[in-house]
Amino acid sequence: MDALLARLAETGDRTAFAELFAYFAPRVKGFLMKGGASADEADDLAQEVMVKIFKKANLYDSSKASAATWVFAIARNARIDAIRRANKPDLDPDEPMLLPEEAPRADVVCELKQRDARIRDAVARLPDEQREAMMMHFYGDEPHSAIAERLGLPLGTVKSRLRLAIEKVRKELDLDDE
Repeated sequence: MDALLARLAETGDRTAFAELFAYFAPRVKGFLMKGGASADEADDLAQEVMVKIFKKANLYDSSKASAATWVFAIARNARIDAIRRANKPDLDPDEPMLLPEEAPRADVVCELKQRDARIRDAVARLPDEQREAMMMHFYGDEPHSAIAERLGLPLGTVKSRLRLAIEKVRKELDLDDE
C-alpha cells in the first residue's frame, strides 16, 4: 500500500488510486461505523476520505507512518469534523442578533439631526484654543498627552481646556433645552 500511495503522489496514477480505493474504502467505512457513524454517514465519510487521499497523496511520508496509519488518521479526523458539524446548533432565524436593525423613524432622525446641529453650533462658538483641543480629542480620537505634545502645551493646560469646553457645550445645550 505504501508503494501505491507513493506512486499516486508522484504521478497521480489512477490505477494506483483504484487499488487503494478498493482496499481502503470498505475498511474505512467499517472503521467509521465502529466509531458510531450510521451506514449512510460512514459511506459518505469514506468517500470524503478517499477524495482527500487522492488530493493529498503528496503529503504522505512513509518515514513517519504506514499508509494504513495515514489513511485511518484522515478517517478519524473526518469523523471528528462530522461530529462537530452535527453538534453545531442551527441558527435561529428569530435570534435578535441576526435580525437587521430597524430603520429609525423619521421623527427620530430629525431629532438627531437637530441635536447634532446644536452640538456643532455650540462647539463652533467655543474659543479657538478650546475648540481645537476638543476637535483633536473627540473627533481625532487623540489622547490628552498627544494633544499636549502636538500643541506644545503642558498636559494640565490641555485638560483644563477640554474641561472648560465640555462645560460650555453642556451649559449651552441645557439652556437650549429649557
